[in-house]
Amino acid sequence: MNTMPPRFPITPEQIELVMTHFYANVRKDPVLGPIFNGHVKNWPEHEAKIARFWRNAILFERSYDGNPMMAHMRAGDVRAEHFDIWLALFDKVLEENLPAETAAAWSALVHRIGRGLRMGVQDVQKPTDEVPILG
Repeated sequence: MNTMPPRFPITPEQIELVMTHFYANVRKDPVLGPIFNGHVKNWPEHEAKIARFWRNAILFERSYDGNPMMAHMRAGDVRAEHFDIWLALFDKVLEENLPAETAAAWSALVHRIGRGLRMGVQDVQKPTDEVPILG
């Protein structure tokens, strides 16, 4: 049983609502849509998995088993510049579906995770003899 308080007040149902709206927007996006559609074969399953990721990250539930960094690094067609679009879509959905304080708190977490994923993707795309950018 989890005894840690959540990072911020939110319900599992709100997380699922955000995932539903976010991925509906992703599928329609002219840049991200084709990339995600090329990798995601079962949208309800993917949305449920990512909702588990966020419940783990925010509510400290231990229901997620995966490695988002490796998934993004191995995809092959995910580029660092895609994260600006991803973050903008996520922020839009948060603002439209959650109270302002909750949206801001989740957005800060999303941006922190997005920076890490972007750095991982950039690292994979660099020539092996190039010096890494640390920051």
